[in-house]
Amino acid sequence: MAHNPFFEATTPRQSRRRRRHLVAVVAFDGVVLGDLSTPCELFGRVRRTDGQSAYDVRVCAPQSKVSSAHVNLAVHWPLTLLRKADTIVIPGVDSAQRSLPEALLAELRRAIRRGARVASICTGAFVLARTGALDGHTATTHWLAAPELARRFPAVTVDPDVLYVDNGSVLTSAGAAAAFDLCLHMIRRDFGAEIAADVARAAVMPLERTGGQAQFIVHERPDVPHATFGPLLVWIEQNLRKDLSLSAIARKAAMSSRTLARRFRAHVGMTPAAWIARARVREAQRLLETTSLSVEAVAGMVGFGSPTRLRERFAALVGVSPRTHRRSFSSTSANHFHLGRDGASSDSRLANEPRPV
Repeated sequence: MAHNPFFEATTPRQSRRRRRHLVAVVAFDGVVLGDLSTPCELFGRVRRTDGQSAYDVRVCAPQSKVSSAHVNLAVHWPLTLLRKADTIVIPGVDSAQRSLPEALLAELRRAIRRGARVASICTGAFVLARTGALDGHTATTHWLAAPELARRFPAVTVDPDVLYVDNGSVLTSAGAAAAFDLCLHMIRRDFGAEIAADVARAAVMPLERTGGQAQFIVHERPDVPHATFGPLLVWIEQNLRKDLSLSAIARKAAMSSRTLARRFRAHVGMTPAAWIARARVREAQRLLETTSLSVEAVAGMVGFGSPTRLRERFAALVGVSPRTHRRSFSSTSANHFHLGRDGASSDSRLANEPRPV
């Protein structure tokens, strides 16, 4: 890239700031503006417990002027920013056939080789796939673009049915709205559930949505507007330690066991036992993330009776053990996040994420 003093003008001032987790959002001709703005907005809202910004968010590009469908952008940072970024976000591109600067792909490959975390939003998966980083992995994109992604990149397993896929250091997300879920997931992974929840509230959006990842399906309470079962489900969640056998909840609902089982499945979409197991795991997740209670104590508090039973159900629904989940998402352990000398995240929890299912 030609010498551009405009890029250098802000460098000394920025370099004097306290080192934070550097998020580089990539811009290029044809970038989808909504995908570009979402990570800037969400990562930019994150504050540590001392009130300081947790992320340093910057937009970089192959050139100082970038054109999109609606506006032209003046971009302050060059692609060389990717050489020190901890997290790189690739927004969507307006066409899968659009040619991309080779310099962009080269810098992305270089960042991936050194271990930077790279995430794509929507059709940004086409950009990421061109680096080879998705070969042999599962990835997602907007469902309308998924067949084309699979056709163009046969080494990639494309799953069009999930909100996002986390392969550790390489992540992909579906359509524009899923960018919120992906960014909140990364924030939660970096700094814990409480800080991510603060960001979600500030953005006036739910912290988690169902979308294929088991940990989010478990956390999300099913929407059951039916007048009979709504109150019953609330009562169950408030009484997880009690006897919640079919006969017990049938008595609470003033139905026979057979009628309850039939109507419960029709209105809720699963058996009472399956819903209760999910409710108990949801509460176990909350306790593991926000308290220092032992797994044994958590098992008793949510009504599983034994830690073995908790581990079995937790692994079946979330995909990892309770201890691994705590290491990944505990608010207490998240406070120990730090950056390595090369700028990459040295948080060992990044290798232990609950798997996408």
